[in-house]
Amino acid sequence: MSGELEQILLQLTQPDNAIIQQATAQLKLAFKDPAIIPALCAVMTGCVEPRIRQSAAVMLRMRVKKHWKKIGPDHRESLKAVVLQAFQQETEHTVRHSLSQLSAVMVKHETPDRWPALFTLLNQSTKSNNPMDRQVGLLLLSKVVESNPEPFKPHYRQLLQLFGTVLQDLDNPTAMYYSILTLTAMTAYTGTEEMNLMRSLIPTLIIALRHLIKADQDQASEAMEVFDELMESEVSIMVPHITEIVHFCLEVSADTTLTDSLRVKALSCIAFLIRLKSKTVLKQKLLNPILQTVFPVLSAAPPPGEEDPEDEENSNEDDTDNESPKHFAAQVIDTMALHMPPEKLFHQLMPLTQACLASDNPYERKAGLMCLAVLAEGCADHIRTKMLSSMLQTVCQSLSDSNQVVRSAGLFALGQFSEHLQPEVSKYCAELMPLLLGYMSALNQAKIGHVTKAFYALENFLENLGSEIEPYLPTLMETMSALSNAENLKLKELAVSAIGAIANAAKEKLVPYFLPVIESLKGFLTDTRDEMRSLQTQALDTLSVLARTIGKEVFSPLAAECVQLGLNLTNAIDDPDLRRCTYSLFSAVSTVSPDCLNPHLTAITTIMLLSLKSTEGVTAHLEEDKTFVLLDDDDDDEAQGDTILDEEGTDNVDPDIAGFSVENAYIDEKEDTCDALGEIAFNTGAAFQPFLESSFQQVYELRDFPHEDVRRAAFVAMGQFCRAQHKVWQENPTEADHQALQKLLGVVLPSFLEAVHSERERHVVMGVLEAMNAVLKACQGEALQSPGRLQEISQAIRDVLKKRTVCQDGGGDEADDDEQQAEYDAMLQEFAGEGIPLLASAVPAETFQPYLNELLPLIMNKAKLSYTVADRSFSVGTLGEILQSLVNVSGGRACAGKLSNKLLPVLVAGVRDSDSEVRNNSVFALGALAQAAGPLVAQDYPMMLSLFSNLLSKEQDRRVIDNLCAALCRMIMSNMEGVPLEQVFPALLARLPLKEDMEENKTVYSCLAMLYSQNPALVLSQIKPIVSASSHVLGTKDLDTETQNTLVMLLRDVAQRHSKEFEVAMKSLPAEQKMKLTGAVSQS
Repeated sequence: MSGELEQILLQLTQPDNAIIQQATAQLKLAFKDPAIIPALCAVMTGCVEPRIRQSAAVMLRMRVKKHWKKIGPDHRESLKAVVLQAFQQETEHTVRHSLSQLSAVMVKHETPDRWPALFTLLNQSTKSNNPMDRQVGLLLLSKVVESNPEPFKPHYRQLLQLFGTVLQDLDNPTAMYYSILTLTAMTAYTGTEEMNLMRSLIPTLIIALRHLIKADQDQASEAMEVFDELMESEVSIMVPHITEIVHFCLEVSADTTLTDSLRVKALSCIAFLIRLKSKTVLKQKLLNPILQTVFPVLSAAPPPGEEDPEDEENSNEDDTDNESPKHFAAQVIDTMALHMPPEKLFHQLMPLTQACLASDNPYERKAGLMCLAVLAEGCADHIRTKMLSSMLQTVCQSLSDSNQVVRSAGLFALGQFSEHLQPEVSKYCAELMPLLLGYMSALNQAKIGHVTKAFYALENFLENLGSEIEPYLPTLMETMSALSNAENLKLKELAVSAIGAIANAAKEKLVPYFLPVIESLKGFLTDTRDEMRSLQTQALDTLSVLARTIGKEVFSPLAAECVQLGLNLTNAIDDPDLRRCTYSLFSAVSTVSPDCLNPHLTAITTIMLLSLKSTEGVTAHLEEDKTFVLLDDDDDDEAQGDTILDEEGTDNVDPDIAGFSVENAYIDEKEDTCDALGEIAFNTGAAFQPFLESSFQQVYELRDFPHEDVRRAAFVAMGQFCRAQHKVWQENPTEADHQALQKLLGVVLPSFLEAVHSERERHVVMGVLEAMNAVLKACQGEALQSPGRLQEISQAIRDVLKKRTVCQDGGGDEADDDEQQAEYDAMLQEFAGEGIPLLASAVPAETFQPYLNELLPLIMNKAKLSYTVADRSFSVGTLGEILQSLVNVSGGRACAGKLSNKLLPVLVAGVRDSDSEVRNNSVFALGALAQAAGPLVAQDYPMMLSLFSNLLSKEQDRRVIDNLCAALCRMIMSNMEGVPLEQVFPALLARLPLKEDMEENKTVYSCLAMLYSQNPALVLSQIKPIVSASSHVLGTKDLDTETQNTLVMLLRDVAQRHSKEFEVAMKSLPAEQKMKLTGAVSQS
């Protein structure tokens, strides 16, 4: 049979389709014959034509992979012998490669200990004196270990010793290459006993890579993945050699003669190290050398006659993730901003940035602006409080630069500032809006690439303007409406997107423009031509924004139509971006009109769960061209499915597959599906119950998804499901619903706590803490029913505050300069700290007291002046929230009384702070202390009153003044005897109405009502300022309904009992306010 088989395989290589088809049919027949395996073995060892030998090896591999179970024991043994024999006598590299892959598949089924001859061959060849034999042995070794690393564990020490020798054989770069590939495959499985050996290999490894780069850059680029693997699984191996690794990567990054792919590998390795070990990088003084290398890469001009990819006019902005060294150099600086203390980074970075900005070379100016842009996210607080106006000035000036490359970078920087430096950036509205509108009006609309960049800046700025946008609305809407009727689809898309940004700021002020906008969006959404896809996605996005912002009354009539429109689109068009935006539209509708979704929940959850399950967009990268895959798909129909499982479960590693990649659109789809499902579940309540379990199951499985954005979204949705179940139980308290809630909490909270401790990505942990806080806030004591749960959550908060979790580079011993940390590290701790007041309000004070005693010092510590403003503000703010929680729990008063001596010095210092936000939070906290502890702090009232009186006389910040008024009211309500009302009450009324912190109106007017019931003469003596203040707030959004009613009752009572005094007080009011007040008082 082998002769016929050889003939068929030869025909398959002919350049004639008819012959190939005929040969394929014959081959399928041959595959039915049980003698196929010996025949393939004969061809593989005996045919003179290398291509045919290789084909036979590939076919044999596929046969073995699928049908190993069907091969009898004798055949297996002879196959093992034949493969090794073929391998030893083979001289062609391509055939050897296929044979080593065949061996790898066999090792997957037949563990190495059941194949001693393989070990003997590996041992002999890798230690041979003949360099070629060694190289071939190492090829075989790399393939068999890659296919199944774990069974080789007992031999790791021996292998590592072997690599120590091979990596010094600098004249045999290919052997070094195979060794490094094997090392990469082993890394994830190494145990502590191999660590030291591995650590000692690093210097040798670096030298080997240097030589490999000279010999073969593609192989070197692949070999450099060993660093990624080491960082992923065992970064501690690299730490002692971090200086050498960084210097090696810098050498590669800076060498412009090397391929982009190699330089990108080196730069991304540096970024990864900064992310994992920023403290070590700073300690080893590597920041400056990194910056000195990265800046020239960032500011390099492209080759003559070319442009950087992001500056090309026809570049698709969706492809800006270009794999260029320049792009990765910016990422290194971005990573520094996210993971290093701003003071330390700016000290070394700003001189280099300023030199670039002042340069005559446009690409250096561009680099300076790109640098400012990527700092905005990670160092937002530092920039907002210390350098915003100078940085904004630089960016605004760049918009009039003579070079478009520089202007584009300026627009990008402005967009980044608008996104990350709020609310301060919006305060420059009067300067920036005319500048941006002027720039837009002068644009050449044919240059779509540049127009897109201008829109990016404008949109991000508009989105956060709030009511400040009002004067610009007519101009903006006129511009956008004209553009949405433009011929060019991209211009239409930009205009539709901008309308969404405008709606975010303008909210109900957009109502006059609503109908024409809706008509044009509907037009786009019902046109199913392919080229409309991207515009439709944008139209759905903008429709979602309108649903959330324009107001329930205006949008509700359209809700049902929107749901139908979304369902029609997902049925008609298979596109991940379109599905994602449709789901977001459904969740936006659920906030306005959840009933419209109820009839369609079956259809909606079905497609959404398919999006979560789908593996679409996941591409397996095959190592070589698989001409033969088609043959193996349907041979042996009766054998379907019998060999899918092997001994240890699934045959999950295919040696043909070199790796996986997932398209971004599918990742975004999964992320947005989780977000939307959680929100829909919460808003539709009881109607969602039949779908809750299946939805939860799918989302729960994504908590281990490889991409961190999907993991984060899954955790957030799990929290939403808990809140949804809690709401259903509260609305209809049945035992079944209560059990369902406890069952859900029993799965979700432990998975949150596990993630806080072991998840590596900081922003995932932030999402988990935020979700856990939302669950605690909604479910209160229900979330803490399980024994030990309160302790576990307190422990997790404590671990984050002490920086002991994995994502904080767990338990690093660098506590010496603890006060300086990256802003996002501080933010992570803030999310943890927000959980403390939530726990305090969920259980009796005596239950929480022991945990509170452990947590308080960690919070109070951050109030010291050596900490940043953000830290100090967080510290006193959290103390205030904790005290406020104690007001309403049993035993809260005694607990607050016990804490007062500890807390007073911290809060008094905070009231004297130079920063208004710290003062504000401290004033609030002192008021909360008075309210919680009441008479127990009576002895401290004189000191507090004198402090407040002193502050009131000189405070300029309106929010602080509002909080001072509220704090005085809390003191009065809690312990009236302790306050000299004749002096305090008039001073308090003189500061009304409140101007900024409107929530405190409730406190002020509740105090007023209480005073009127206990001391009416005092209130009457001040009726004029009381009436005046009331006239400003009655009938406005500044008062909630309950407080409105309290105030109206009080005024009505005064008007009836003391009509004369009331009349006199009314006389001094302006006519409009007099009318409003008379109306309110006289209504029955």
